Amino acid sequence: MVADISTASPTAESGTKPPARRTARRGPAAWVAMYHSVSDCPDDPYNVTVSPERLGRQLAWMTGRGLRGVSMRELLAARARGAERGLVGLTFDDGFADFASTALPVLRRWGCTATVFVLPGRLGGVNGWEARGPRKPLLDADGIRRVAATGMEVASHGLTHLDLTRTTDEVLRSEVDGSRRLLTGITGRDVEGFCYPYGYLDERVATAVRRAGYRYACSISPGPAGCGDFALPRIHLGRADTAPRLELKRRLARPFGRAVRAA
Repeated sequence: MVADISTASPTAESGTKPPARRTARRGPAAWVAMYHSVSDCPDDPYNVTVSPERLGRQLAWMTGRGLRGVSMRELLAARARGAERGLVGLTFDDGFADFASTALPVLRRWGCTATVFVLPGRLGGVNGWEARGPRKPLLDADGIRRVAATGMEVASHGLTHLDLTRTTDEVLRSEVDGSRRLLTGITGRDVEGFCYPYGYLDERVATAVRRAGYRYACSISPGPAGCGDFALPRIHLGRADTAPRLELKRRLARPFGRAVRAA
């Protein structure tokens, strides 16, 4: 779970202009959508739930504009070839069990792949880090294996959903290295991606993720200077994001630093 600091207000920001200075552009910048739970649950104090119907409409909106939702693994591989045009990264934080039961059928219907960031220290548990709101089940080991078998990317969200900027070095290593080790054992595959719980990171945390062997990490904003692919920005999408809001967020991705830079 993360705070939604990426929501663009059409009233407040429709007149915002990008900086006057222009640079050479390779075409539309790739951007990454950040989801969490996909269900019909109306109790959502953190604005992290989207209904399956709304998710379907959002994917339909992307498809109608010639965009295709893909996992971070696929997006970054395409970027390395200079072929990221027309792709949108789809990420789902926290590893809710409804990813397998509810989100996955919608994604497959629209021909999309996605990355799900899971918590191997809470297998089959619930979202106990949230002070308010309903308790929702998380993926267990079998669920993670089923998701991976469909071609979706399974990546790490740490072990237990801690603010890593506040942990000791020992706990940080356990959360970062330990989660990668456990997920590799569960899936039998290399784990390339990491996602910072709550979107919080600093240079110490980003360095620990890099040293653990990950190839990229997702945050919300770009993070400290020099992080590069270890603080890939994302745009929060929720139940309120209808077509006009999606278009506004897409247009503001580059000027507000929420687009993935070309390699």
